[in-house]
Amino acid sequence: MGPGIITANVDNDAGGITTYSVAGAHFGYTLMWSFVPIIIALIIIQEMCSRMAVVTGKGLADLIREEFGVKVTFYAMSILVFSNLFNTVSEFAGVAASAELFGISKYLLVPAVALFVWWLIVKGTYKSVEKVFLAACVFYICYILSGFLSAPEWGRVGTSFVRPTFEWNKAYLIMLIGVIGTTIAPWMQFYQQSSVVEKGIKLKEYKYARLDVIVGSFVVNIVAIFIVIVCADNLFANGIHIVTAKDAALALRPLAGKYCFYLFAFGLLNASVFSACILPLSTAYSVCEGMGWEVGVNRRFREAPQFYTLYTAIIIIGSAIILLPNVKLVPIMLLSQAANGILLPFVLIFMLLLVNNKRLMGEYTNSKIYNILAIAIVIAMIGLSTALLFTAFM
Repeated sequence: MGPGIITANVDNDAGGITTYSVAGAHFGYTLMWSFVPIIIALIIIQEMCSRMAVVTGKGLADLIREEFGVKVTFYAMSILVFSNLFNTVSEFAGVAASAELFGISKYLLVPAVALFVWWLIVKGTYKSVEKVFLAACVFYICYILSGFLSAPEWGRVGTSFVRPTFEWNKAYLIMLIGVIGTTIAPWMQFYQQSSVVEKGIKLKEYKYARLDVIVGSFVVNIVAIFIVIVCADNLFANGIHIVTAKDAALALRPLAGKYCFYLFAFGLLNASVFSACILPLSTAYSVCEGMGWEVGVNRRFREAPQFYTLYTAIIIIGSAIILLPNVKLVPIMLLSQAANGILLPFVLIFMLLLVNNKRLMGEYTNSKIYNILAIAIVIAMIGLSTALLFTAFM
């Protein structure tokens, strides 16, 4: 176990925390019901990745290149690099925001974090890196603790899951698209499959890999639910509107107390550092697999020069952009969101074709019922991605 929990938790990055904070602050508990289908969709999509990795022993980019050709892979990897680079910028923006919350200069903290995440991967092994990542997952408990500190009405929280509220207005629909769209991103499928391959999970151990995916999908959404609870109970209840996760933390201080503020701020820092490791790593895995180059944290720099060079370059560029004066983050986040929206439908279609390929998967292809669920989810995600893309351009 490990890859499923890690991949899912990275989804609660700086952008995700911002989305859930705004959802709670602007719409209260009305979006809570959406987490039920989100959990189901995340389990099904990530389980297919994990199963393909265990059965074929190959990453997703590797399989796409072998089955659909180099040209298709090149275009997919180009969009993924573009998207992940801007997503990495967003993570370092989260580090910079956390620095301000704790009264530290971003010109000190951002370079220090960039150096740490580079050193961790370049000098570590898969086993040691995975332990650090799993430890980072534990710190997401900050948001659960801050949720209990805010002392919500638990009856109202429970009711919001079983009595879905739906509003037919533009703001609500865009927020709903954002909450669901931020949960399943293209990089997740590539990273999940690559990490399962590098971990070396065998078919006889697959039941644990499946459990790993299920646990990860529940944990990431439980954390997201508590972020919504904190902001709904304190900010929405007091009519306070926010734009970023930093705004949420600052607004919570006078309402929920300094401990809730510090937990929320530390959670943002932990999530940003964690994601600043994973997104460049996911990019390096995907591109090098797609191009047929050597990959893996267990290899040294001289054994996989392209892998480590790409990883290093994305960290340097991502952190450097945040250190530029007057950098505008909103256009960067919209560009990465648009790239995700373009790539995700293709990735999900490739996955469905690959997981149902008997030559690759043998007896481990999707069952008929599983396929019906998977196809329905893929169609829904394509619709949401299209809507997300439309709202980003608008």
